[in-house]
Amino acid sequence: MRLLHTADWHIGRTIEGRDRLEEHEDFFEELVEICNEENIDAVLMAGDVFDSVNPPAKGEELFYESMARLSDYGKRPVIIISGNHDHPERLAAARTVLKKHRIYIQGYPTMEPLRISIDGCKEPLAVAGLPYPSESRLKESFTESNDELQLREAYDEKVTDIFNILTESFTDKEIRIAMSHLFVAGGSSTESERPIEVGGAYTVRATQLPANVQYTALGHLHRPQDIKNAPARARYSGSPLAFSFSEAGYAKSVSVVDIKAGKVADVKDVYLRSGRPLVRWKATEGLAQVHSWIDEKKDNLAWIELDIHVDDTPSMNEIHKIKKAYPHLLTIRPIFPENQSETLPERKHVAIDELFNQFYQRQTGGATPDQELTRLFLDIVNEEEEGGSS
Repeated sequence: MRLLHTADWHIGRTIEGRDRLEEHEDFFEELVEICNEENIDAVLMAGDVFDSVNPPAKGEELFYESMARLSDYGKRPVIIISGNHDHPERLAAARTVLKKHRIYIQGYPTMEPLRISIDGCKEPLAVAGLPYPSESRLKESFTESNDELQLREAYDEKVTDIFNILTESFTDKEIRIAMSHLFVAGGSSTESERPIEVGGAYTVRATQLPANVQYTALGHLHRPQDIKNAPARARYSGSPLAFSFSEAGYAKSVSVVDIKAGKVADVKDVYLRSGRPLVRWKATEGLAQVHSWIDEKKDNLAWIELDIHVDDTPSMNEIHKIKKAYPHLLTIRPIFPENQSETLPERKHVAIDELFNQFYQRQTGGATPDQELTRLFLDIVNEEEEGGSS
């Protein structure tokens, strides 16, 4: 049996306010192509379908249309669990209708595994699916203690107990899979995972992952990685798109898993070409270097974060020209020489415009505000003073 493992789609996610729906559309097109080219028998989606509990309508429309094509309109099973960003009830609301098309969605944790017959495969697929297991979604408290270590131990024990129940009926005559959306201690995270639980008390030790399976498909961490010290092969497939500049330079992929009953899983990465890469530009030679890169169309398919070394703050007109020439340049951060000015005089002997000038220099690393900005600041101050005297 050949499975495709993917996770952390985060449909609806933006970057610096920019919509990424087109990138998600390209990803789903590529995902369908991969499933067809690799002869995938079933798809495992390990949580965080959406980026929020209230996703945009266009994002939901894209999800349902893409799942129809991904399942080949009922020929290829797709198994989905909710992640911490998903609304469990909303995600699973259409599960009765979708199940007829062999799309299986699990919103809340249950104690029953999923068993599916796969066309052309002798053995059935058994999936121990555990959607994001928080206290609220499990509807129970793990411990009354506020001690983080005790909470971590109680959480670890609870997740282990659930997996034991889910897999206790598994046999060597089945393809045995576990799937969950959680943080395994030792996993490498990035800045784009936003839940408080990452690195906190809601963690599970790798040794406590289920042993009575051939593969554990994980979601939550956005960097593809195997989990060391797990009893059976366990892996994060990673996100299909880069969601923060901490992921700059990392290739994105999905995992293709080949499994025979009673045998160890064989896993390979299939790298993705869809999605704009995230790139950091460091223009140590100033604006001229930036214009040179723009002329040569450097990284013209990427989202770009720019650090530019300058002596003075670039004008709004200059920034506007750069962003107009390169619409996917998200942020421009000026880097100024170290401020070597002398100790500032006492405030009571300094005019308000000079105080603003000093504040601006401290905040920007030595730049001087232009006259227009200073005048705007003084106008605001004068308005406040007039308002206070009325």
